[in-house]
Amino acid sequence: MPSTPQLDLLNARLRALGKVMVAYSGGVDSAFLAWAAHEQLGDKMLAVIADSPSLARTQLADALLFAEEQRIPVEVIGTGELENPDYAKNDGARCFFCKDELFAVMERMRAERGFDAVAYGVNLDDQGDFRPGQRAAQQHGVAAPLLEAALGKQAIRELARSAGLRVWDKPASACLSSRIEYGRSVTREALGQVEQGEDALRALGFRQVRVRHHGETVRVEIAREEMAQALTPAMAAEFTRIFKALGFTYVTLDLEGFRSGSMNAVLPASTLLRAL
Repeated sequence: MPSTPQLDLLNARLRALGKVMVAYSGGVDSAFLAWAAHEQLGDKMLAVIADSPSLARTQLADALLFAEEQRIPVEVIGTGELENPDYAKNDGARCFFCKDELFAVMERMRAERGFDAVAYGVNLDDQGDFRPGQRAAQQHGVAAPLLEAALGKQAIRELARSAGLRVWDKPASACLSSRIEYGRSVTREALGQVEQGEDALRALGFRQVRVRHHGETVRVEIAREEMAQALTPAMAAEFTRIFKALGFTYVTLDLEGFRSGSMNAVLPASTLLRAL
């Protein structure tokens, strides 16, 4: 693939880290980072994916398939954030407790196996959103090579496309817990409703979706470019059938369409400032 100053900086940073474990989810950012680390370090890197009820089965399967396709060494570890009351109560700090556990587990693995560093796929564009998980990464000393190379989401997608990586245009997909309204407990049942609902929407042909869980009410987000397909009487009936079968009483379609982090809009300014 053609060299760019940002790519050169990323590669240099990866080589400087030495033997690296990469926190891997299968999304475009972590997938590209794992691929780049493998290109530069070979068997001196390991992709680590955390399996828990908040990770959709389709996402786990695709992440493992991509690693197999690219011959990236990968290991699945179990995490138990759902057993942590601070995580399960689902306030504005939920993501901190998830990442805190992940990086604590990875740090122990790093020390036991002789790795030099842990890295994750935060990028330049992530700095403009509410992401308390970044605070956990900073506290654990986790490296951020994409951010250090000043790479944003679009640049990462372009580099992935140039490298021939099939994930280059993969829709963004945060953990399933991010679909549950703040203040509503994260439970296996609620996560299952979200996961099954999103699987059903994709089976209907929608590509970029979110199922937002508001208790008895489900709020469905569809990408704007796909909205015309959703705004028909027949599709409304199908949405109603799907989500009432999953246990929801009220089924709504958000007319603003899909937008990442829409649950954060209800957080007070004091909560947002604490994450900085």
